[in-house]
Amino acid sequence: MKLLKLIFLSFIVASFAIGCDGKESVPGWEWDDPQDTPQDQPQEQPQDTTTVEEVVNVEPILANWTEVSSVYGTLPPHIKVYKSPAKSLDKLIIAYIAVADLSSATFDLWSISDPEIDGTSESFKTPSKVYSESKWPIVINGGFFYSSGGKNYTSSLAVKDSAVLAHNINYASEDWKKIYYPTRAALLGYGNGTFEAVWTYYNNNDAVDYVYPQPAENIWGSAPKAVPSSTYPEGAKKLSAAIGIGGGPLLVRGGKFVNSYEYELFNGTSGIGPDIDAPRTAVGVTGDNKMIFFVCEGRQKTEGVYGLTTADVANIMIALGCVEAINLDGGGSSCMLVNGKETIKVSDGSQRSVASTLMLK
Repeated sequence: MKLLKLIFLSFIVASFAIGCDGKESVPGWEWDDPQDTPQDQPQEQPQDTTTVEEVVNVEPILANWTEVSSVYGTLPPHIKVYKSPAKSLDKLIIAYIAVADLSSATFDLWSISDPEIDGTSESFKTPSKVYSESKWPIVINGGFFYSSGGKNYTSSLAVKDSAVLAHNINYASEDWKKIYYPTRAALLGYGNGTFEAVWTYYNNNDAVDYVYPQPAENIWGSAPKAVPSSTYPEGAKKLSAAIGIGGGPLLVRGGKFVNSYEYELFNGTSGIGPDIDAPRTAVGVTGDNKMIFFVCEGRQKTEGVYGLTTADVANIMIALGCVEAINLDGGGSSCMLVNGKETIKVSDGSQRSVASTLMLK
């Protein structure tokens, strides 16, 4: 019955999106947002639908990045902020990273709470609103979200203090006739201080969030794969994280390039445009126990800067030393604050209210 409820809800959301032009009235990723349509893009964009590929040649770790921590005031000694070189991957880029030593830093998240998937009256918040309430030195936007029928929903997993506040969305469709059940990416943190990028699925019948070492191999246009469960895909475990954020696609796992957007159904007409240049946000963990928050500017907020593909972001995260990393909500949601100050120029012109944020101190 819960699965039917979710599918029914999806029809309501789709109908609502068609009948309303409000930016926060449609999902941030499952349906097209007119505000998020990339502007002035080159006629030909790189097409990358692979799930595993070799890492391209990018700058050595931080070799050509400039530390700009002092520009943003005083930061804890275990957190540093860097700005990218003006060009990378043969593109003009403006990107920033916050690098935190997890042996000293604290990582946390804020999210609206909707564990029953019924929607909530809790308000979305801009990153600046989160900063004003908590004064975390580093704040970035988190996962995907949407509004429908006067309620707010998050489409991405959120785990805080071992409690699940929200689940990765567990259905997708392009025509609302053929329904798919994709596994979606999450970065999970455990009590022993380790982190892991995984695929997850909330099985309504079991009322369990399952964690997988590989995705369900759904592809638009093919027959939907089985509903993920305790036996499919292989290697399922029940979620047992202390903290976690969902999003997608998964970018890096075990130090290897993944970028599984095709299997996570993030491509196509209703996706996030993973193979076009756009503002992006990502989070990852390095092999020497540092957490990296990444944001890049796009959509020519600065002339000539279109943004990056998710493959580009995966390659950069690997070059920065990440062994686990996932993509988060991008486009108009992409934003990173350092001591409350914006780094990139947000593509909406002002900060978007979001359903979750990640923080470091």
